[in-house]
This record gives sequence, structure tokens and C-alpha cells, in this order.
Amino acid sequence: QVRLVESGGGSVQSGDSLTLSCTAFDDIDLNHWAIGWFRQFPGKEREAVSCIATVEGTSKYVDKEPGRFTSTRDVANNTAYLQMKSLIPEDTATYYCAARRGYVCAKYVSQYDVWGQGLQVTVSS
Repeated sequence: QVRLVESGGGSVQSGDSLTLSCTAFDDIDLNHWAIGWFRQFPGKEREAVSCIATVEGTSKYVDKEPGRFTSTRDVANNTAYLQMKSLIPEDTATYYCAARRGYVCAKYVSQYDVWGQGLQVTVSS
């Protein structure tokens, strides 16, 4: 049973912006679950990008300042977003959203319970 559905990936040019969406289903209620965003480069392990949770707010794990990646959410539609701006070719990766029960963020893969299917984001120079 699919519980997280991602959308919005694709190919863009360097300097463009892109927003990824992650819609939660079944028992995942964004009021009570945190959503993390991860990315995975070929041959590498997944790394945390950003996270949003009810108590903690948002956390950034890469590119913290000034911050090209921002997590937001629409709890009414049970959807989280990763807003990415000023993209560069080095951002090319597969991006995943993940959910963990609770009100605070986490940055490790093992701390998340449910994963989206992954989206390819390709940035051309």
C-alpha cells in the first residue's frame, strides 16, 4: 500500500527552481508525522536535505546558508514540499521524501518509517 507519493521531478537548467511534492496517505497525518527530504547520488548513500515537523519547524541539513532548499507543507492537503532554487548540476540526484512518526525532525535514513518512490532531478549546465 502506497503511503507517500512524490511528484515534480524532472530536468531543468542551471539556475532554475523546482518544487517537489510529497502527498501522504493512509495513517500518515502531517500534523503528527515529520517529513524528511533526502537525496542520493549514484553510488552514494542517501543524505538528508531538509525536514519539516510540527514542533521543530524546519531543519536544513545541506546548503544551510543562505539556503537553496526549503521544506514547507500544507497540512490541509497532507502534502509536503521541497522548494529548490538556484539549482546547479551538482544537485543532480534522486530525491526522496520520508515520514517518521512524531513532532521532531531527524537526519538519518534509519530514523524514518515510510519512503516515497523517489524522483530523478537532473540539472544541466
